Order: sequence, then structure tokens, then C-alpha cells
Amino acid sequence: MSPVFPMLTVLSMFYYMCLRRRARTATRGEMNSRRAIESNTRALPINVEIVQYAKEVLDFSSHYGSENSMSYTMWNLAGIPNVYPSSGDFTQTAVFRTYGTWWDRCPSARLPFKRTPSTFCSQDYVELAFEEPVYPTAVHILETYHPGAVVRILACSANPYSQNPPAEVRWEILWSEAPMKVNGPQARQFTPCIKQINFPTNLIRLEVNSSLLDYYTELDAVVLHGVKERPVLSLKTSMIDMNDIDEDEDEEKFGCGMDTLNKQFSIVTLREWPTNGYFDKLPYELIQLILSHLTVPDLCRLAQTCKLLYQHCCDPLQYIHLSLQPYWARINDTSLEYLQSRCTLIQWLNLSWTGNRGAISVSGFSRFLKVCGSELVRLELSCGHFLNETCLEVITEMCPNLQELNLSSCDKIPPQAFNHIAKVGSLKRLILYRTKVEQTALLSILNFCSELQHLSLGSCVMIEDYDLIASMMGAKCKKLRSLDLWRCKNITESGIAELASGCQLLEELDLGWCPTLQSSTGCFTNLARKLPNLQKLFLTANRSVCDTDIEELAANCTHLRQLDILGTRMVSPTSLRKLLESCKDLSLLDVSFCSQIDNRVVLELNANFPNVFIKKSFTQ
Repeated sequence: MSPVFPMLTVLSMFYYMCLRRRARTATRGEMNSRRAIESNTRALPINVEIVQYAKEVLDFSSHYGSENSMSYTMWNLAGIPNVYPSSGDFTQTAVFRTYGTWWDRCPSARLPFKRTPSTFCSQDYVELAFEEPVYPTAVHILETYHPGAVVRILACSANPYSQNPPAEVRWEILWSEAPMKVNGPQARQFTPCIKQINFPTNLIRLEVNSSLLDYYTELDAVVLHGVKERPVLSLKTSMIDMNDIDEDEDEEKFGCGMDTLNKQFSIVTLREWPTNGYFDKLPYELIQLILSHLTVPDLCRLAQTCKLLYQHCCDPLQYIHLSLQPYWARINDTSLEYLQSRCTLIQWLNLSWTGNRGAISVSGFSRFLKVCGSELVRLELSCGHFLNETCLEVITEMCPNLQELNLSSCDKIPPQAFNHIAKVGSLKRLILYRTKVEQTALLSILNFCSELQHLSLGSCVMIEDYDLIASMMGAKCKKLRSLDLWRCKNITESGIAELASGCQLLEELDLGWCPTLQSSTGCFTNLARKLPNLQKLFLTANRSVCDTDIEELAANCTHLRQLDILGTRMVSPTSLRKLLESCKDLSLLDVSFCSQIDNRVVLELNANFPNVFIKKSFTQ
């Protein structure tokens, strides 16, 4: 028989199974749609497209703005556009906390997890609720400044306004692509071609990656188009996507079918080979090294092939570093229970973004840590809204070797729960950005965790006296290398003096949007003289920064790499030239909205110092 015919047989069977799958999902989708329409008193004709803006912002990972205002916050994504079609830097838009690769080049940068699939590149997210559940036909994203950050759009089967929580929460990717560089910062309406799904949704999630951007991306609004009744798929126009095959229902049948077809191609060769394909002849360590390049789902699939590879794929040495963040939508209590026996030696664990909407329970998380927490050194739990005081207590009891703890944007943890962190005296990194940590708990942590090297307290609005906190840092945290006090509202020159005197190893300091600091008190001059190792200094939106401060930095902080003085009116081109001549390693200088630094000056400085990225933002 010609070799063409077996290949045609493979393609025919694959095409048949895809059509069969579409037929099943269409039937289920039509039933769900009918129920939705029958229960909705405002049901519309099936041919009417509903156009709606986001009603509410439900969740997000970070934002540039303050917790107590609307400027530059994710909450600006709710409702009709505030800025579009205008372009520029506007406070009425939604802005994430970071952009570019600058945050990966500073002392506080964390090492990446291995085995992160190449298809997952998301850095931040925002979830939006809409009034009416619909089958999406289009999603319009109104980007007003430095577009191109959105890399994934997802839809959720759960209705955030339903009184009855669903038994199962399902997420479906509507569109996904790698980050792209967009020419120019001008506004645009981004309308990617989305995939049709088989359930109605009024919960949309945007995931972004800003690493290729020259400045903060700004989003103004999101428009969801959809219909109440599921559209009928056209076989002439719809493309068959591998993602349409439900893994739970078809993976086993599809695998068996492929095995049968493969035997037709190489049945003679298979008889001549040993069952393990000579893998059992290789050294154990070499097989482990080969498998270390596989993602977690690939390891789980490979474990089903033979006993030898099952043994290797289940070896706890393959799970020393484990990031489950790329699979956040599928991780639940069952997943953690399944992984327990494999993670007894785990040292790095990333559960960021996982477990929300009941996917992970407190008991499920606690059971996992009781089995797998003894060797943990690094634990990432960013945006883990299932976390409560019991979880923090379990962490401190079951993870005696813990050195890094990330609780960024875990805003559901009650204030009193943070007291438990003080029991982990080995901590070297603690990220509490956008949490409800209070002053008493933080003082206790600083007192008992004297090994701290990296501390993030950005947007922690429940701390009453930052001068007292800074004084405790200066007295107890002598090894501190990076400190984030972004949007700290009440630190003064007194706290800065205590901090600079006691923490002289500081290499990174973020004092952005700290309005109570005034250059006239000498606080910035004191910083420059006491902290010669500074590599990153953010004085964002401090209007009082002046030439004297810049000249002190030029004279004392010659290792400076990143400086943000956005918004100052007191800095001249002359002092900036001195800084650029002195600080040879400087790579980022943000002079946006600096009234004395116009575009002509920026062009001149760029020409004379081509290795420095000098940012000048604009509004029009």
C-alpha cells in the first residue's frame, strides 16, 4: 500500500473526532443558552448583538495608582471611555505597576522558575464583570498610551452576579499571542479575532506582558460584543483547533486511536525494539537531566508511557522547583493532592494566581504544605485570595526553612494574620505589596526577621507611622538591600535619616509618590551621602527634588543604574548632565513632566549619552 494512504487515514480520523467533539459541545451550549434565555425576563432575539462596557473591576494583580483614589487605577476600566480616542498619559486610565525589563535588572529581581511553558508570558491581569452573560463575538480594548501589552483574553463560565455559585468554574482562552512591539505610543482600538466558546460569559480576563514597552501601557475601557444564543458554527469558515478537544473527555480515546494508527506505520520496527526504547540503558542521572526540560503537563503525560518513565517522572527530584502559575485556571485541591507524593523535596513553589473562586480550599492548601513544606525555601502566593489566617499559620509551622515569601495583592488576608510571619526568622525576602498588614504586625516581623534583604511595602495603606517602621528597619534590618515604600503617605525626613543610617547596604529604594518628603529638609541629600551602593532610586512625583539632590547623587552614588524623578519642577539640564557623566552605569532616567526638561533637551542628552534610556512622557 502506498505510504500516502495511512497518512490520509490519520487525517480523516482526526478530522472526524474534531467534528464529533464540536457536535457534542454545540448540543450542550444550545441547552445552556436556552436555559439562560428562559430565566431572563429581558431576553433578546437571538440575532441581536449586545454591546456592553465593563460594569465592574473584580480583581487585578497590580496598578500604578493608589488604593484610595482613582488616578491610574484598574478601577478606571469600568464604564465608558474617559480618554479614548485621545493619546497620551492620563490619570483617568488603568495602568499596571511595571513596564519594560527594568524591574528584572535591579537588585530585588527574582530568579525565574524553570519549566515555564513558552506559551505563558503573562505578568499582570485584570478581571472585568459585565451586566449580561453572552456568547462573545468580539472584544474591543481601548488602549490610549503605549499599546501592545495584552497577550491573552479569557472568558469564565461563572457569573459573578449569580446567587448560586457553579459546581465547576471553567476558563476558556478567547485569544492568545506573544508580546509584540507596537510602533508608536498612540491610542488604538485593539480587536483581536477571538475563538467562539460553548458557554455564555459576563466575566472577561485580560492578561498583559509589558516587557517590550518603552513606558507604562494605559487602558481606557473594554467593550464586549456578544449574543444571547450560541452562534451556529459554520464548517466552511471555522478552523479546527486542538484546544477544542476536551482533554477530560477525549484525551484517552484520542491517545488509543493514535496508538493504533502508529502501529500501522511501524509495527515491524516496534517488534524489534525493546519496550523502553533503550532508555533503560542510559544512566539514571542522564534520563533525569533530559526530563528536566519538560513542562509539568508533559511530565504527567510521559509518566503514562511505561514503568521506567513513570518512575522518572514521579521522582521528587523533578519537582525541586515547581511553578503552577501558568496553569492557574486548572489548579485545585485535587491537583495539589495528586502532586503531594512528587513534591516531598520541593524547595521553590509558585502558586501565584491559583485557587480563586473556591478552586483551592484552606484545608487542601494546608494538607499539601504539611506533606511538602519542610524543605520549602521560596513560596510565591501572589493574588491568592483563598489565603486566610489559618494558611499563614500553617506556612509558619510547616516551612521552617522558608527564606522568600510573596503575598503580593493578597488583599483578603485579615490584618491580624500577618503576626504569624514573625515566627519565620529565616526570611530574606518578604513582599507585602497591596496587603492589609498593620503596624503592630510589621514591627513584630522586623524585630524577629533580622535576616531580611528585600522588603516590599508598596501601597500598604493600613500602616499609620512609617517613621516608626523606618526606625525599626534601621535598628534591626542591617542586611536590607532593597526596600519598596511606593505610595507611603506619611514617612518624613526623620524616618529617612534612621533608615539611611542603619541600612547602609541598600542598593534599591523606591520612594515614589511619598508626598511628605521635602527636599528642603535635606532628606535626599542625606540619602545620597549615606547610601553609596544605590543602584535604583525612584523619587517619582516628588515635586521638590532639585539640582542639589541630583548633584549629590552624581558625587556619591556612582553605581546608580535607574533614577525616576518624574514630575519635578526644580531639576535643570545642567545637573542632569553632571549625573550622566558621573554615573557610567545609568541605563534608565525618567524625566516625564519635568518642566525644565523639554523635548529638545531630551534629544540632546540622548545624542550625548546613547546608552541611557531617557523617558519623557506627554499628554495631548
